[in-house]
Amino acid sequence: MSAPFDHVAVIGLGLLGGSIGLALAEALPAARTTGYDRDPATRARAAERGLVGTVCASAAEAVAGADLVIFCVPPGAMGAAATEIAGAVNPGAVISDVGSCKVSVAEALGAALPTNPIIPAHPVAGTENSGPDAGFASLFRNRWCIITPPADADPALVARLTALWEALGARVELMEAAHHDRVLAVTSHLPHLIAYTIVGTASDLEEVTQSEVIKYSAGGFRDFTRIAASDPTMWRDVFLANKDAVLEMLQRFSEDLTSLQRAIRWGDGDTLFELFSRTRAIRRGIIEQGQDDARPDFGRSDHKS
Repeated sequence: MSAPFDHVAVIGLGLLGGSIGLALAEALPAARTTGYDRDPATRARAAERGLVGTVCASAAEAVAGADLVIFCVPPGAMGAAATEIAGAVNPGAVISDVGSCKVSVAEALGAALPTNPIIPAHPVAGTENSGPDAGFASLFRNRWCIITPPADADPALVARLTALWEALGARVELMEAAHHDRVLAVTSHLPHLIAYTIVGTASDLEEVTQSEVIKYSAGGFRDFTRIAASDPTMWRDVFLANKDAVLEMLQRFSEDLTSLQRAIRWGDGDTLFELFSRTRAIRRGIIEQGQDDARPDFGRSDHKS
């Protein structure tokens, strides 16, 4: 299969950057890949694992001659990372990313690289793990990748970026950036905020309960701890970068939570039952679209509660 891009530079060699490099080598071996990470230890490990064809000593070296640059760094680091390559990148090279915030990231990339076409993207895939050992080639298979091209984007370049993500196994959707940020605020960002809060509350109670919170953790709490184990730097930046949409969804959640408190206080079982029935339908829809596993306990090998 011919590659949509001849030379892909990956900036940031953690879970997503490493997975992109491995997936490119598997699906599009004709494409040259270079990469850079600001952490020397990460660069060394990335070279050992062969995450990209060449691990470079600088970002400028990595992007030299590239026709696609993909930033795989936390949202708060996008501007600085883009500025670092401003004097070295080909003016016609497509600039993209993998972040879950699109409006603020597009602004940061565009400000640093005004002569380059900016076409942000967000592969909706990941794990709670991070770093150069976390990446694997199949991460994007049968997962959505949302591309948020600006209104004046060249359709041919959007088509090439779409072809690249489809080659890596993703299902591609085009979306307006601000709409993406509102959707992800409720489907990803708010759930992470809730998980961090619940696990933080349990941590505060740990001394009071003499380790019983951890000892008797049931499936629901275990799933929250998995989400709350995600990269703290990235999620700090996500909430700051997408604060308007997150605050809007958090306000709506707070109002719904107040309604739920009222129903419990007044013994309103009908309201509780109606809510729980409606949310089961959402779960069925997620499974029907192949977004999760329908097996008991999410397919875990142990089914202890």
